[in-house]
Amino acid sequence: MTQDIDIVIDNEATSSCLDAFLASLAESDFIFDEISIRKAVTDRGRFQLLDGVESLKLDIYPRELIPGELGRSVLAEVFEDEQQPIASRADAAVSKLVWVDKGSFKSRRDLRQIFRTASAADQGLIRELADQLTLGVLLEEVLGEPDDIP
Repeated sequence: MTQDIDIVIDNEATSSCLDAFLASLAESDFIFDEISIRKAVTDRGRFQLLDGVESLKLDIYPRELIPGELGRSVLAEVFEDEQQPIASRADAAVSKLVWVDKGSFKSRRDLRQIFRTASAADQGLIRELADQLTLGVLLEEVLGEPDDIP
């Protein structure tokens, strides 16, 4: 069984150093398909990396799913003494909403949990971003569901 991590990367920056990125992957334990990566970067799609040692799957998105999300990243200690940018609570919630719109039932529960623990300011931003993506009605529908619904 794999563990999945979603990573959003800057498409322009990735495009400018794609050959070097692919060369570093070739020297790593990651299993990847170079053609798929090049196509995903060109098309702003998604590509995957599978760690051959740890069974960790990375879904890499060379584009923002929610406009401005990279700029709203927050630093968090992901590993001991190492800070990494991660999605803001609002962007994590809206990302779940986008996946709900695509049919993900698990994301419905995740969205409710993220929203419930968000600050009032983050809840306002979640609603604002949902409206910008024309998903405001869906957000309110999901928030109104009881937690025993997936």
